[in-house]
Order: sequence, then structure tokens, then C-alpha cells
Amino acid sequence: MEDAAEFANYLPLSFKTPKEQEYIEFLWDAFETNHTHRKYQFAFLAYHMLTMSFVYFNIWQIKQTTPKDFAMGLIGFGKDIEKSLLDATSPFVFSTVNERSILRFLKLIACDNGKIGAYAKLVDDRNESAHPNGNIFYSTEAALDVKITEILRVVGAA
Repeated sequence: MEDAAEFANYLPLSFKTPKEQEYIEFLWDAFETNHTHRKYQFAFLAYHMLTMSFVYFNIWQIKQTTPKDFAMGLIGFGKDIEKSLLDATSPFVFSTVNERSILRFLKLIACDNGKIGAYAKLVDDRNESAHPNGNIFYSTEAALDVKITEILRVVGAA
């Protein structure tokens, strides 16, 4: 649980709106509550949502600091999605785009395909655990700890 809290170091210190802050606090609470009640698979889902929030905040920084690069990164998106992303007023607008596609924006901050692939694997793991397939992949604290360590490794190497 203590190692998991390290992820807070990767999230913004302050948020643009109270709603963004409330959302992140909600995810932390969901993680902690599920962890405390040994519902590790659901704790993982909340932790993954924090991870994707981190990705969205990074892409938001790209949009804000290098808008021309961001606009060029929209090549291949349909005009409606392009307009939506260009007009975005919150990092969470990026959640409307397929996660694997949105990860490609990380190329704009020098993430190579291997790094983007590591993020994509986290998405795959989440997809596998979030569907009703009869499997509980994170049934123990140890299993969750392994996944949290992997997430922190991926994020820390950003």
C-alpha cells in the first residue's frame, strides 16, 4: 500500500478545476477502500484509472506547451475527434479516444515504441481483468503489488 502511494508523485500538485481534483481523490479512495477490503482486482482497476489520468495529464501538457506539435499528432484522426481534442478544455476529454491511439501522443515527448508498448500492455492487462471472464487476476495483495511495481516502473521511466 505504501509503494502504491508513490504514484501520487506523478500526478499534478494542483488541478485546473475542483472537479478534476475530486475525480482523482475519488480514484484514490476507490483504490484504498478496495485494497482494505481485499478486493484487489477492483483496487487494480482504480489504480489503472489513476495511471491513465497521469497519461492524460501528460498529453494535456503537450497540448498546452507545444500546440503545433499536438495538432500535427492528430494526423490520422477523423475531423470530429480532431476538433474535439483541439477544443479540449480538460485532460479527461482524451478519454473519448481509444487508449492505444491516445498513447501515440507520447511520441511527442520522446517516448519510443517500446515505452508506448509498455503502457499498452497495462491497458491490455486492465482490459483482461475488467471483463466478466471468470478470472480474478489480482486475488492476493502480492499479485496486486507486482502489478503496482510494474506500473511504477513504466511511469517512472517516462
